[in-house]
Amino acid sequence: MNIKPLADNVVIRATEAEETTKSGIVLTSASKEKPQIAEVVAVGPGGMVDGKEIEMTVKVGDKVIAAKYSGTEIKLDGEEYTILRQADILAIVE
Repeated sequence: MNIKPLADNVVIRATEAEETTKSGIVLTSASKEKPQIAEVVAVGPGGMVDGKEIEMTVKVGDKVIAAKYSGTEIKLDGEEYTILRQADILAIVE
């Protein structure tokens, strides 16, 4: 099943959380934070949103940093995704 976002919405999938710290300490699943870096899997067409022209600047495959508590989390075919507005994406990771 495919997800096709509307307007200025973007679908992202979180990357795996780090299992070890930079110093080599192994983290348990309970101590891992929700990762903020995610991969864009689908992008809406943009266009007129709330009377403003929105140009989509992210594309499928981009690694992005999203606001921590933004968007709507969904589960589809065993995968977890977040649907959020492009404005909730803080940066593109290069």
